[in-house]
Amino acid sequence: MSTTFKSVKVLLAAIGLGTAVFSADAIDLGPFQLTGFAKAEIGKVNNKCADCQLYPLEGKERSWADTLIPGAAYGPASTHVTLFQPFLGFKHDLGQGLRFSALLSQRWRDGKEDIPGFWYEKNFGVSHEGYGALRYGAMTTRGWSLADYPYGTNLNVADAWGSSGAGYGLLQHAVRYISPKLDVADGDLVLEVSRDQGDKNFTIHRGRFTELYAQYVRGDWVLDFVAQRSRNGQPQSWSHGPFIGLTPFPADDAKLKEASQGITMLMGRYQYDNQLELSGGIRLNRWSGAPAIVTSTVNGVSLWNSMFNVNWGATVNGVANPGYPARSTDLLMGGRYRMDDWTASLGLVHLGSASTENPAERGQSNAAWIRSAGLSYMVQPGFSIYSYVGMVEFKKLGLSPMSMPGNAAFTNVDSRVTRTGYWGGVGVVYVF
Repeated sequence: MSTTFKSVKVLLAAIGLGTAVFSADAIDLGPFQLTGFAKAEIGKVNNKCADCQLYPLEGKERSWADTLIPGAAYGPASTHVTLFQPFLGFKHDLGQGLRFSALLSQRWRDGKEDIPGFWYEKNFGVSHEGYGALRYGAMTTRGWSLADYPYGTNLNVADAWGSSGAGYGLLQHAVRYISPKLDVADGDLVLEVSRDQGDKNFTIHRGRFTELYAQYVRGDWVLDFVAQRSRNGQPQSWSHGPFIGLTPFPADDAKLKEASQGITMLMGRYQYDNQLELSGGIRLNRWSGAPAIVTSTVNGVSLWNSMFNVNWGATVNGVANPGYPARSTDLLMGGRYRMDDWTASLGLVHLGSASTENPAERGQSNAAWIRSAGLSYMVQPGFSIYSYVGMVEFKKLGLSPMSMPGNAAFTNVDSRVTRTGYWGGVGVVYVF
């Protein structure tokens, strides 16, 4: 049975089940509450090249991953995805205005753990209406979670906006303080700070992550500000990824060089009237760069660190294969329009070219425009069916923009093969 046919069966089964028994109510079990979502989607893309890269498992930052197979065919292909993420919460009043709470959540993609070895939520904390909340454990960052939902999801660009850029998405040993609601200029302001040290087994290049978050709500306006600053996390341009160490292996510590990166992001939503909602965002990305270093050799095969923006083959100030700092700016805009049970949406993400002194081309001169349109229908509260179409246009043929973690990320269209691509699909989603 083909993968596409299996996906169609899952989709049809979800539609049938949803119209029969799904409701939008959370499941309450005493002090426990179960919420979450399930999603199944199938689609088509016109310009996918599944077998173009000579070394298909190698990441974009490695120079040997640049090599394509001459004459490899590309063209129409099927896509599919299923997502399931439950949230199990616990709340207990301690008296005198204090409340203890805990949250556990994991995501499964196509039946497998989404990011193996990392929880989405596994934390506990105490809160007080007058003093705010303090939490500890595994949790998602605001830089990824808000960019993914509601901003990206509402415009059908959840991955293109939420998972791109110089941020991190998952924290595993974080401390977070959330202020109480503050009355500011006839609106409500909530402030938040999160700190994480990543993998504590790194003793030379110790990790440090700080995220500042502020949300201001006034009337029909919602503004979300996020600033992330990190040192010695794994260099990447995948804002969904976890904050760990410079590599997944603390034994590499003494062989590595320091690296840092961060984002500054402002997003906003405006409810123009009962039907029209407008959204926008801007994100500033900064990477320090990271040199390419052989960390060990196994059976004659070299193992490398996580490098970023490398001038391969060069030596600068005694550093071989040096990494260079880079900066870029990404943009989001769009809107959605509600008509009873129908919602139409338009979204645009611009992943900008980067500024860097690296004399080698590592995608800094490329840019991408990702456009999407969608239409959804609410069958009943919590259960919807939807369709979407999209296109990508790259500025030039070559490595993808620096904000993209892979040359075909988010779109299944490889920027080294073609400058444009189109896709479309249908899906179902249930939120409980």
